[in-house]
Amino acid sequence: MADLTQELLDIAYGAGEKIMAYYGSDLAVTSKTDDSPLTKADLAAHHHIVDALAQLTPDIPVISEESAQAVAHDIRADWARFWLVDPLDGTKEFIKQTGSFTVNIGLVEHGIPSVGIVHAPATGITYVASPEGGAKKIAAPGQTPAPIAATTASLPDPPRIVASRDHAGPAVTALLAKLHGAECLSIGSSLKSCLVAEGAADIYLRDVPTMEWDTAAAHAVVLAAGAKLVVHPGHTPLAYNKPDLRNPSIVTATDQGLALLKSI
Repeated sequence: MADLTQELLDIAYGAGEKIMAYYGSDLAVTSKTDDSPLTKADLAAHHHIVDALAQLTPDIPVISEESAQAVAHDIRADWARFWLVDPLDGTKEFIKQTGSFTVNIGLVEHGIPSVGIVHAPATGITYVASPEGGAKKIAAPGQTPAPIAATTASLPDPPRIVASRDHAGPAVTALLAKLHGAECLSIGSSLKSCLVAEGAADIYLRDVPTMEWDTAAAHAVVLAAGAKLVVHPGHTPLAYNKPDLRNPSIVTATDQGLALLKSI
């Protein structure tokens, strides 16, 4: 997969261009069965990524948010590896034009995210990870990737918390109440986990459900950067290719951040 990094980046960049062609326009927004929004930008990015991956790695199946219902668990149960794609993570942020939305392409191998591309089309920032190449951040397409790593230093007092703009639940509220004066950065999409991966935040707690395609790409970045993305509470490994692709409550954190959560 290390040999495919540039090809995967090109796919993500292409999807980003498809998305940005609609950015700022008066788009019709429809609702999916779970009441989440869907736009032409989501579908354009979906078709671009799925078609490109089928050509690049025809032997690796793909689950995309926009086609996941077509892949029953009895079909995918024995998959050793597969792509997990969120063509436009943060559709609400896209609609509100905040810039905090991403293209997520993740490879899951034997239940563990191993390769990840998280591209933010509005800013040009991209996070990329693979077992061979580690975790890196690219400031803009064509720029030289810079290695990133989660912090291993002691937690600042108070620690740096990152939360969802639209989906901060009661556990997040309770955590902030316990950590008086904690800095809380609110941002959308999988960028929250990437902030922990690059050492800009210590804890990202998500107690509102996500789907596997929301987490896989950023999870690979987090692992390659030396942090963890686990189920909360309990901090057990997050499983992939579950019968129900919905995730439980999760937390992305440094080892020090996880230790703090266990202590309060």
